[in-house]
Amino acid sequence: MPEFTASDGARLFYRDSSEGRPLVCLHGLTRNGGDFDVLRLHLPGVRLIAPDARGRGQSERTGAATYTLPRETEDVLNLLDHLGLASSAFLGTSRGGMVSMALAARAQHRILGLCLNDIGPEMEPDGRMRITTYVGFQPKERSIEERVAAMPEHSPGFSNVPEERWREEVRRHFVEARDGLRIAYDPTLREAFMTTLDRAPNMWHGFDALAGKTVAVIRGENSDILSRRIVDMMAARRPDLIRAVVPDRGHMPFLDEPESLDALQAFLVAVLAAA
Repeated sequence: MPEFTASDGARLFYRDSSEGRPLVCLHGLTRNGGDFDVLRLHLPGVRLIAPDARGRGQSERTGAATYTLPRETEDVLNLLDHLGLASSAFLGTSRGGMVSMALAARAQHRILGLCLNDIGPEMEPDGRMRITTYVGFQPKERSIEERVAAMPEHSPGFSNVPEERWREEVRRHFVEARDGLRIAYDPTLREAFMTTLDRAPNMWHGFDALAGKTVAVIRGENSDILSRRIVDMMAARRPDLIRAVVPDRGHMPFLDEPESLDALQAFLVAVLAAA
């Protein structure tokens, strides 16, 4: 099992396709690196590196005090050093995009370009509050199939999603146990998130640190986290911003949609041209 040891001794898991130009993929708050497995089929020749953030998936659970942007940013730097990568292109989904922008502010030279999936330097307040309704809570459903049936209820803004696609999502992020379905991350992540609730995220300094780098943004058309207003603000600062909107998706697109793949391909071509 591929693991590395972070600078504080935590054991962290990652996936690595090992060949091609590297693309480091950072997942959302309660997710794991398995979110990017679908991209391996669509991006041949790209080396996808997808860690499980601490406390999520197969990485060590290190407690609420360590589930912070600075610590998770340090973990990404530790991963790059472990792999011997001086720099890489990045794909950041939601929380992973915030970590990527924090990395840009701290070590801009380690990032060749950044594609943001349904996240920007700000988050809409209603979307942030919705996160409080589920983060850290065990699901009420008792089985994988019960959760699959309930996914449309749990996924505002999503429509026309095949049942099998929802099944893939549920299997990746929940575990069946004797006492019911369980989340595949440390429940104390809720404590870490709630301590930041009164501080609106502001990562404009990290976004601006990407000056001269290729930047793309993919937005779910019905997202309550990344609004058109925020994307327009990003584009005002970066007229060269690669933009895509994915219909029938809220927060956050799966990334296998045609609009997502077109944006990712354009992003990777631009990063390669600038290298």
